[in-house]
This record gives sequence, structure tokens and C-alpha cells, in this order.
Amino acid sequence: MREFTEQEIVRRNKLKKLIEKNVDPFGSSFNVTSNSKKIFDKFKDTTLEEFENIDEEVIIAGRIMTKRVKGKAGFINIQDKYGQIQIYVKIDNIGEDSYSIFEDGDLGDIVGIKGKVFRTHMGELSVKAFEYKHLVKALKPLPEKYHGLTDIEERFRRRYVDLICNEDARKIAFTRPKIIRSIQNYLDDLGYVEVETPILGTILGGANARPFVTHHNTLNQDMYLRIATELNLKRLIVGGMDAVYEIGRLFRNEGMDRNHSPEFTSVELYKAYSDLYGMMDLCEDMFKKIVYDCTGSYELEYKGNKLDFSKKFIRAHMVDLIKEQTGIDFYSNISLEDAKKIAKEHEIEVKPHYLVGHIINDFFEKYVEKTLIQPTFVYGHPVELSPLAKKSKDPRFTERYEIFICGTEYGNAFSELNDPIDQEKRFVNQIKEKEMGNDEANEMDIDYVEALEYGMPPCGGLGIGIDRLVMLITGSDSIREVILFPHMKEK
Repeated sequence: MREFTEQEIVRRNKLKKLIEKNVDPFGSSFNVTSNSKKIFDKFKDTTLEEFENIDEEVIIAGRIMTKRVKGKAGFINIQDKYGQIQIYVKIDNIGEDSYSIFEDGDLGDIVGIKGKVFRTHMGELSVKAFEYKHLVKALKPLPEKYHGLTDIEERFRRRYVDLICNEDARKIAFTRPKIIRSIQNYLDDLGYVEVETPILGTILGGANARPFVTHHNTLNQDMYLRIATELNLKRLIVGGMDAVYEIGRLFRNEGMDRNHSPEFTSVELYKAYSDLYGMMDLCEDMFKKIVYDCTGSYELEYKGNKLDFSKKFIRAHMVDLIKEQTGIDFYSNISLEDAKKIAKEHEIEVKPHYLVGHIINDFFEKYVEKTLIQPTFVYGHPVELSPLAKKSKDPRFTERYEIFICGTEYGNAFSELNDPIDQEKRFVNQIKEKEMGNDEANEMDIDYVEALEYGMPPCGGLGIGIDRLVMLITGSDSIREVILFPHMKEK
């Protein structure tokens, strides 16, 4: 049996009083015809004198956030999805029975109001209530007014309370779908088709990551939650769909920090007859559209940096950027032993499965990533790190890029490998890496190799992390701020 606080006991007693008055404590439907945004948009410039000739009736509903009562009149602020609006409640306007319910009401209760819009003598746009209807009794008190949920862990655990009390949390929650809709509109207008592919699969592929493993009882086999949508989407390119994309959840059984969540959302897209450079142009254009659609400007401030999306994005080779920061030229034919020696001199750990490409990538992560502030396409990733990308003219590197902003990666793109013979060899190399201890290596997907043997057109592909994009546009410091229900440790 749960124990209740003193405040919770008081609220339960008020619930009983409502029942005694034949008022349903948890209400029924209420015909809402307006909201705080409509009212403020329509009357924000209307003066006190002009309201003398206005007779605007509205029906609104919301949660009581503040309350002031003095004698036979009082004010409450109710909050709907758009924000708060003040309600003037007077016993002469709503009657004694309704006024007694109003007096007994608590912060957090949900009420319905039928009234007229006016402006108070203090100049605040308000609604004068002529009907006051109790809709829902809140049995738990809201957090203290000026502090809200100050415990970050509790904010994420009880997101519903966070959304009630935290305006920034509500802004993020409503901005996220705008960003997704902007992506969909952009790609739809270019002729891409949105598709859905399986979340469960029997083969690990499409990215370098550790999977979540589950079991299919009917088929009696272990399966993975997908770590990427890539291979199935490229099967659709083989099938002749030409331009496809999917927005969906991915699952990677890895660490959690400000930029990483084991469950996250991405958009992956593939375009027949395109390549790495076509994906650069598309990505740049799409980012600019999303930023402008959601902010009304091409300029953002994030992590203390002023970003200008109206300018051309920077394009640079990974090896050139490493040379700029360290003076080391990995274009030269450095042997694996020499690369290991250089890594040791720079305190970079060399793991058993490492080849020169892995060491190059570690140098980039240590010395370059943090320096990339303005939107930057970094291309020319080592072949060891890119089993699904076409090789460059220099076969040690691939036609792959990642886009970085403020030191964080936001997207990953390839000229897609469509040579089934090369693809099979790379899968074999991935298996060797897994045997040497690389838990993130891909597995052999022979069905995908056979799909390529039917012929896949030259193709460009791009994946973008939507959660990080939401962080960027809303100015959020943690990925858990932009996921409505992030995973948490049990108490």
C-alpha cells in the first residue's frame, strides 16, 4: 500500500468533495474552440479602449499553473499546448456553486473555461470566465513554482512533469516533429519515396556497432535490433526504386553520453546515379532548408559558436586536416610498423586488429574533430573503416564523408560500393576483424552480395542523426533533452 504525503491526502479529500457535489473528478469531453496562441495572435495589439467595442467569446481548456483568490473574485493562469493565459473568475459571473469549485481547485487541475476576451487595467490580455468547468483533479502537486524539477535525472524520468513545468522542454518537443517534417518535405519534393524496412534482422550490417540481441520464439532464432537501415534500402535501389529514404529508430548497444543514446533516430537516403559529391550538395541544401524552416534564419548560435548556414560548407580531406594539426603526412606510404610507432609517440592506443587506416582515424578523432566548428564535409576515410563505400583513386581511401559542426558528427555519406566481388572481400575482412576482437565489425551478408550481383546502379547514400540535429537547432547540450523518454538506470 502506497503512503501519501500531506498534500496528496488533501487533494484526495477534495476529490471526495467533488463526488459529493455530483462532479466527475476526472471529467468528460469538452468542446474547445480556441487556445492561448489564437487569442494572443488575434488580440495582441488590441488596446483596452478598443475592447469596449469587442464581444469575442472563446472556449478554452488547460491546466491551472497559478492562482490568486481574494474574496469573491480571483485570477488563474491556465496552460495549454501553446503557453499560458490569464483567466478572471468572479462569483457574480459563474455562480456560487462553480465558484466554490474554483476556490477548492489546486495547481495542476485541468479546467474548461467559456468566456470573453478582454484586457485588464494592468494591460494583460485575459479571458473573463462566464462558465467554469472542473475537468480533471490532479492528485499530485506540481513542483515548486520557481524551481520546477531541478534534478536532471528526475526531469528525464518524469518527462510528463518536465513538459508541464519547463517551457524549454515543450519547445524542444514541438520543434522535433517540425524538423522531421522539413526533411520529409524536402526529400518528397525531390522525388524520393519514404519506405519502411525491418527492425529485426538475422545479420549484423550497415554500420560498425555492437547490437542488441533478442530471440524470435516462433522461428526459434536469435535476431538483432537493426544498427542501420542501409543494406535493405540499397536492396530497394537494386530493385529499381531509384530514390528512397527511411526515418526510423536504430539501436546500438554501446555507451551513453551527451551525444550518444543506445536508441536513436536517423534518416537514411539513397539515390541511384548519384555519388559522394551529389550527397554533399544534397546534404548542404537540406541542412540550410531545415535551419531556415525551423528558425526563420540561416544563423544559429550553438555551444558559444556563431554558425552561418548561408555560406558554402567547407570540404576537406581527412589526411590534409590531420597534417594541418600534427604535421604528419599519411598520404606517404607509411608502413604499419611505422604507423604504430607514430601512434605510440602520440599516446594513441593501437588495438590488435588495427591497420594503418584505423590509426589514421584515431589521429583524426584526437586532433581534428574538435577544431571543426563551421559546417565541414570531411572526406577520404580509410578503406578499413568503410566496408560499404567505393574506393577512391588512391585505394587506401574511400569516397566517403562525414559532416561535422561544432566538433560533432551529424551525418555520414558514401559513393556506395556496388561491386559485389569487392564487397564480398570486404565482408571477409570484417569477419577477420571480429575474430581479432572488433565487436563492432560487420558480418557476412551473402544475400546482399547476391543482390549486388543482379546489378546496383552507381549510387550515393547519406545518413543523418536526427537527434543531434534537434540538439543543434534547439541549442540543447544533451541528447537526452531531445528524446522524450530517454533510457535511464533503474532507481
